[in-house]
Amino acid sequence: MNPTTPTTPTAPTAPTASTASTAEGDAESKTTAKTTAENTAEKAVTDTAVTEKAETDTAEPRGTATRLDKPGPEADADPEQDLDLDLDLELDDDESDKESSGLATAAAAVVSVGLGIVSLTGAWSGRVAAERETLIGQMKTSSGGSAAQQISEIYGDAWHATALVNGIFGLLALLVGTYVLVRPAFGAPSAHPQPGWIRAVAKGGIALGVLGLLIAVCMYFDLIVALPTAPTTAG
Repeated sequence: MNPTTPTTPTAPTAPTASTASTAEGDAESKTTAKTTAENTAEKAVTDTAVTEKAETDTAEPRGTATRLDKPGPEADADPEQDLDLDLDLELDDDESDKESSGLATAAAAVVSVGLGIVSLTGAWSGRVAAERETLIGQMKTSSGGSAAQQISEIYGDAWHATALVNGIFGLLALLVGTYVLVRPAFGAPSAHPQPGWIRAVAKGGIALGVLGLLIAVCMYFDLIVALPTAPTTAG
Protein backbone atom coordinates (compact mmCIF):
# COMPACT_ATOMS: atom_id res chain seq x y z
CA MET A 1 0.00 0.00 0.00
CA ASN A 2 1.47 3.26 -1.15
CA PRO A 3 1.37 6.07 1.28
CA THR A 4 -0.52 9.15 0.19
CA THR A 5 1.55 12.08 -0.74
CA PRO A 6 0.49 15.07 1.31
CA THR A 7 -0.69 18.02 -0.75
CA THR A 8 0.48 21.47 -0.04
CA PRO A 9 -2.36 23.81 1.03
CA THR A 10 -3.00 26.61 -1.41
CA ALA A 11 -2.48 30.02 0.15
CA PRO A 12 -5.25 32.61 -0.49
CA THR A 13 -4.28 35.15 -2.98
CA ALA A 14 -4.52 38.76 -1.98
CA PRO A 15 -6.85 40.93 -4.08
CA THR A 16 -5.04 42.93 -6.58
CA ALA A 17 -5.23 46.71 -6.81
CA SER A 18 -7.36 46.60 -9.96
CA THR A 19 -9.86 44.37 -8.29
CA ALA A 20 -10.08 46.70 -5.27
CA SER A 21 -10.48 49.70 -7.54
CA THR A 22 -13.24 47.95 -9.42
CA ALA A 23 -15.03 47.08 -6.19
CA GLU A 24 -14.68 50.63 -4.93
CA GLY A 25 -15.99 51.95 -8.26
CA ASP A 26 -18.97 49.66 -8.08
CA ALA A 27 -19.71 50.77 -4.54
CA GLU A 28 -19.41 54.42 -5.52
CA SER A 29 -21.66 53.82 -8.54
CA LYS A 30 -24.22 52.16 -6.35
CA THR A 31 -24.00 54.99 -3.81
CA THR A 32 -24.27 57.60 -6.55
CA ALA A 33 -27.22 55.81 -8.12
CA LYS A 34 -28.87 55.53 -4.75
CA THR A 35 -28.25 59.21 -4.01
CA THR A 36 -29.55 60.16 -7.44
CA ALA A 37 -32.64 58.08 -6.91
CA GLU A 38 -33.19 59.65 -3.50
CA ASN A 39 -32.67 63.14 -4.93
CA THR A 40 -35.04 62.34 -7.77
CA ALA A 41 -37.69 61.07 -5.35
CA GLU A 42 -37.19 64.07 -3.06
CA LYS A 43 -37.38 66.42 -6.03
CA ALA A 44 -40.54 64.72 -7.20
CA VAL A 45 -42.09 65.08 -3.75
CA THR A 46 -40.99 68.72 -3.61
CA ASP A 47 -42.37 69.40 -7.07
CA THR A 48 -45.63 67.76 -6.11
CA ALA A 49 -45.88 69.86 -2.95
CA VAL A 50 -45.05 73.05 -4.88
CA THR A 51 -47.64 72.18 -7.52
CA GLU A 52 -50.29 71.50 -4.93
CA LYS A 53 -49.45 74.74 -3.14
CA ALA A 54 -49.60 76.69 -6.39
CA GLU A 55 -52.96 75.13 -7.20
CA THR A 56 -54.17 75.94 -3.70
CA ASP A 57 -52.96 79.54 -3.98
CA THR A 58 -54.51 79.83 -7.40
CA ALA A 59 -57.81 78.38 -6.27
CA GLU A 60 -57.98 80.39 -3.03
CA PRO A 61 -59.07 83.72 -4.59
CA ARG A 62 -61.80 81.88 -6.42
CA GLY A 63 -62.90 80.25 -3.23
CA THR A 64 -62.73 83.59 -1.47
CA ALA A 65 -64.71 85.23 -4.22
CA THR A 66 -67.15 82.39 -4.07
CA ARG A 67 -67.48 82.79 -0.32
CA LEU A 68 -67.82 86.54 -0.69
CA ASP A 69 -70.30 86.21 -3.51
CA LYS A 70 -72.28 83.63 -1.63
CA PRO A 71 -75.35 85.32 -0.25
CA GLY A 72 -75.48 85.35 3.51
CA PRO A 73 -78.37 86.05 5.83
CA GLU A 74 -78.16 89.76 5.09
CA ALA A 75 -77.61 89.28 1.36
CA ASP A 76 -80.62 86.99 1.13
CA ALA A 77 -82.88 89.96 1.86
CA ASP A 78 -84.41 91.32 -1.30
CA PRO A 79 -84.01 95.11 -1.70
CA GLU A 80 -87.49 95.30 -3.14
CA GLN A 81 -88.81 93.38 -0.16
CA ASP A 82 -87.02 95.79 2.20
CA LEU A 83 -88.56 98.70 0.29
CA ASP A 84 -91.97 97.12 0.59
CA LEU A 85 -91.47 96.66 4.31
CA ASP A 86 -90.44 100.32 4.67
CA LEU A 87 -93.48 101.39 2.70
CA ASP A 88 -95.67 99.18 4.86
CA LEU A 89 -94.22 100.74 8.00
CA GLU A 90 -94.78 104.23 6.61
CA LEU A 91 -98.32 103.31 5.67
CA ASP A 92 -98.88 101.91 9.15
CA ASP A 93 -97.60 105.18 10.65
CA ASP A 94 -99.87 107.16 8.34
CA GLU A 95 -102.81 104.97 9.26
CA SER A 96 -102.03 105.47 12.96
CA ASP A 97 -101.87 109.24 12.49
CA LYS A 98 -105.12 109.21 10.54
CA GLU A 99 -106.77 107.04 13.17
CA SER A 100 -105.65 109.35 16.00
CA SER A 101 -106.82 112.37 14.00
CA GLY A 102 -110.18 110.71 13.40
CA LEU A 103 -110.56 109.96 17.10
CA ALA A 104 -109.71 113.58 17.94
CA THR A 105 -112.32 114.98 15.57
CA ALA A 106 -114.93 112.51 16.85
CA ALA A 107 -114.22 113.54 20.44
CA ALA A 108 -114.41 117.21 19.46
CA ALA A 109 -117.81 116.64 17.85
CA VAL A 110 -119.13 115.01 21.03
CA VAL A 111 -117.71 117.86 23.12
CA SER A 112 -119.48 120.34 20.86
CA VAL A 113 -122.81 118.66 21.55
CA GLY A 114 -122.11 118.64 25.28
CA LEU A 115 -121.28 122.34 25.32
CA GLY A 116 -124.44 123.10 23.37
CA ILE A 117 -126.56 121.21 25.92
CA VAL A 118 -124.89 123.05 28.79
CA SER A 119 -125.58 126.40 27.12
CA LEU A 120 -129.29 125.54 27.09
CA THR A 121 -129.67 123.96 30.54
CA GLY A 122 -127.15 126.04 32.44
CA ALA A 123 -124.11 125.05 34.50
CA TRP A 124 -122.97 125.32 38.08
CA SER A 125 -120.61 128.10 37.04
CA GLY A 126 -123.59 130.21 35.90
CA ARG A 127 -125.36 129.55 39.18
CA VAL A 128 -122.29 130.60 41.15
CA ALA A 129 -121.99 133.78 39.10
CA ALA A 130 -125.67 134.56 39.68
CA GLU A 131 -125.39 134.05 43.45
CA ARG A 132 -122.34 136.31 43.52
CA GLU A 133 -124.20 139.11 41.77
CA THR A 134 -127.13 138.64 44.14
CA LEU A 135 -124.85 138.98 47.15
CA ILE A 136 -123.24 142.10 45.73
CA GLY A 137 -126.64 143.63 45.06
CA GLN A 138 -127.80 142.93 48.61
CA MET A 139 -124.72 144.61 50.01
CA LYS A 140 -125.28 147.66 47.79
CA THR A 141 -128.93 148.04 48.76
CA SER A 142 -128.55 147.13 52.44
CA SER A 143 -128.26 150.77 53.45
CA GLY A 144 -131.36 151.66 51.51
CA GLY A 145 -132.41 152.10 47.96
CA SER A 146 -135.37 152.30 45.73
CA ALA A 147 -137.37 149.28 44.58
CA ALA A 148 -136.15 149.66 41.02
CA GLN A 149 -132.56 149.74 42.23
CA GLN A 150 -133.05 146.62 44.35
CA ILE A 151 -134.63 144.77 41.41
CA SER A 152 -131.78 145.75 39.13
CA GLU A 153 -128.95 144.98 41.59
CA ILE A 154 -130.30 141.80 43.16
CA TYR A 155 -132.34 140.18 40.40
CA GLY A 156 -131.29 141.77 37.11
CA ASP A 157 -127.50 141.42 37.55
CA ALA A 158 -127.82 137.76 38.60
CA TRP A 159 -130.03 137.09 35.57
CA HIS A 160 -127.53 138.74 33.25
CA ALA A 161 -124.60 136.83 34.78
CA THR A 162 -126.37 133.52 34.13
CA ALA A 163 -127.12 134.52 30.54
CA LEU A 164 -123.48 135.54 30.01
CA VAL A 165 -122.14 132.19 31.22
CA ASN A 166 -124.64 130.26 29.10
CA GLY A 167 -123.73 132.37 26.08
CA ILE A 168 -120.04 131.55 26.55
CA PHE A 169 -120.82 127.82 26.53
CA GLY A 170 -122.96 128.26 23.40
CA LEU A 171 -120.16 130.13 21.64
CA LEU A 172 -117.66 127.39 22.52
CA ALA A 173 -120.04 124.74 21.16
CA LEU A 174 -120.35 126.71 17.93
CA LEU A 175 -116.60 127.09 17.51
CA VAL A 176 -115.77 123.45 18.28
CA GLY A 177 -118.45 122.13 15.94
CA THR A 178 -117.27 124.43 13.15
CA TYR A 179 -113.70 123.26 13.67
CA VAL A 180 -114.77 119.62 13.26
CA LEU A 181 -116.51 120.38 9.97
CA VAL A 182 -113.73 122.48 8.42
CA ARG A 183 -110.82 120.34 9.71
CA PRO A 184 -110.58 118.10 6.58
CA ALA A 185 -110.09 121.17 4.39
CA PHE A 186 -106.76 121.95 6.07
CA GLY A 187 -103.55 119.93 6.01
CA ALA A 188 -102.75 116.98 3.76
CA PRO A 189 -105.74 115.52 1.93
CA SER A 190 -106.91 112.20 3.33
CA ALA A 191 -107.71 109.18 1.20
CA HIS A 192 -110.62 108.33 3.50
CA PRO A 193 -113.41 110.89 3.89
CA GLN A 194 -114.61 111.93 7.29
CA PRO A 195 -117.26 109.55 8.63
CA GLY A 196 -120.79 110.79 8.26
CA TRP A 197 -121.70 110.35 11.91
CA ILE A 198 -118.92 112.72 12.97
CA ARG A 199 -120.26 115.42 10.65
CA ALA A 200 -123.78 114.79 11.91
CA VAL A 201 -122.74 115.10 15.56
CA ALA A 202 -120.74 118.24 14.80
CA LYS A 203 -123.70 119.81 13.04
CA GLY A 204 -125.87 118.96 16.04
CA GLY A 205 -123.36 120.65 18.33
CA ILE A 206 -123.34 123.73 16.11
CA ALA A 207 -127.13 123.87 16.14
CA LEU A 208 -127.29 123.58 19.93
CA GLY A 209 -124.54 126.18 20.30
CA VAL A 210 -126.29 128.66 18.04
CA LEU A 211 -129.58 128.13 19.86
CA GLY A 212 -127.99 128.50 23.29
CA LEU A 213 -126.08 131.60 22.20
CA LEU A 214 -129.21 133.17 20.77
CA ILE A 215 -131.22 132.54 23.96
CA ALA A 216 -128.37 133.89 26.09
CA VAL A 217 -128.23 137.10 24.06
CA CYS A 218 -131.97 137.58 24.37
CA MET A 219 -131.79 136.98 28.14
CA TYR A 220 -128.88 139.38 28.60
CA PHE A 221 -130.63 142.21 26.82
CA ASP A 222 -134.04 141.39 28.35
CA LEU A 223 -135.59 140.63 24.96
CA ILE A 224 -137.45 137.46 26.01
CA VAL A 225 -138.47 138.32 29.54
CA ALA A 226 -138.14 141.88 30.74
CA LEU A 227 -137.15 142.77 34.30
CA PRO A 228 -140.05 143.39 36.62
CA THR A 229 -140.82 147.00 37.40
CA ALA A 230 -141.67 148.37 40.82
CA PRO A 231 -145.18 149.72 41.18
CA THR A 232 -145.50 153.46 41.47
CA THR A 233 -146.79 154.68 44.79
CA ALA A 234 -149.77 156.98 44.70
CA GLY A 235 -149.31 160.19 46.30
